[in-house]
Amino acid sequence: MAVGVSDLTGLQVLVIEDESVVAMLMEDILVDIGCEVIGTASRFDEAIEKLKSLAFDIVILDVNLNGRPTFSIADSLAEQGVAFVIATGYGATSLPEPLQSVPFLQKPFRQRDLERALRAALM
Repeated sequence: MAVGVSDLTGLQVLVIEDESVVAMLMEDILVDIGCEVIGTASRFDEAIEKLKSLAFDIVILDVNLNGRPTFSIADSLAEQGVAFVIATGYGATSLPEPLQSVPFLQKPFRQRDLERALRAALM
């Protein structure tokens, strides 16, 4: 199912990002495009806890939380069929092969980049 920008309205998003400025920018953009940020996590253990306890439609996942790779989280989300976007400053080629086809958000990013990544993950 193709998802248009208007279909992002009401989307419940979990943001997993360790850089507070980047997380705040994501939250601002998400609210501006009509999404609901249902939670944020900046540490690996906190991310695991929120993934288990919150209901969401999609996850934005930083590939590295305070020096700890999140590939195991990404693998788990993929296995469960959960829509997610990988956020990275390094580009898709820096990701393990199975994750290179996952929609990613290249940092730094703009609103249209975030919208594009969300739509791609929801297709």
